[in-house]
Amino acid sequence: AGNSKDLVLSLSFFSLLHLLLIVSAADEYDYYSWQSDNFHSGRFYTKQPQCLEIPADLRLCYNVGYKKMRLPNLLDHESLPEVKQQAGSWVPLLAKRCHADTQVFLCSLFAPVCLDRPIYPCRSLCEAVRDSCAPVMETYGFPWPEMLNCDKFPMDNDLCIPMQYSDNPATQPPVPKPCPPCDNELKAENIMEHYCASDFVLKMKIKEVKKDKGDRKLIAAQKKKKVLKHGILRKKDLKKLTLYIKNGANCPCSQLDSLGANFLIMGRKVDQQLLLMSIHKWDKKSKELKFAIKYMKSNQCPTYHSVFQ
Repeated sequence: AGNSKDLVLSLSFFSLLHLLLIVSAADEYDYYSWQSDNFHSGRFYTKQPQCLEIPADLRLCYNVGYKKMRLPNLLDHESLPEVKQQAGSWVPLLAKRCHADTQVFLCSLFAPVCLDRPIYPCRSLCEAVRDSCAPVMETYGFPWPEMLNCDKFPMDNDLCIPMQYSDNPATQPPVPKPCPPCDNELKAENIMEHYCASDFVLKMKIKEVKKDKGDRKLIAAQKKKKVLKHGILRKKDLKKLTLYIKNGANCPCSQLDSLGANFLIMGRKVDQQLLLMSIHKWDKKSKELKFAIKYMKSNQCPTYHSVFQ
């Protein structure tokens, strides 16, 4: 029962990566106001700006390092329910660890720190996060959205939120990063968040793995597949099932080193292609997997906007 309660509280898609701003308290953070009429002038709200506690169920930003946010936020969301719905779809990106400043950047827009004037992220911060995270999003079939167009944000010589972590090549690990769908712990929470974000979920065997241009192609074995979530899959999709890891021709995927076992496969259908979102070997002894499968049968997923949109 305790596990179930914890999982319910944590379900807003993939979660992980508790990234803090470099702060000890909001009042001590070195933010500076800048003239808002230099940027997005003429903004009109039906409500006066107000300061609110960042609620625990706003998981994208609850642990960002300050406790109060400004509403309306910098994406024109005027109510907390709207912020939660829109921000919930971005939690997956934190789990992918595509850039150390992902949370700082997103929360500066979804839950801006409460000051007398809005402080926008610097363009360089946006560009750094975009350049690292857009390829990961593309793996799942999502483009970098127009609302995060970096040209909208102020140059670094304006007063804005800068990068907190600069890339240092000397500290980069020498090993290549795993393909995003393969880079997931076998934890009930992770499984359920992928389950809720996926169009379909299957227990199946893989016959063959091939490179297809820049992608990796997974060809399903003809043996019977167990459908755990049918979604938009059609019968003909199941008969000749082929999945793709987009831009995944050369990245490591340890799960695919041996193809003898059953796999837990989760994916989305994008432009007539079935894209892999998550893959785990089906470990019968795993308590985490057993708990997740049991949860799938007895609980509904939260209602969220499309992931990364």
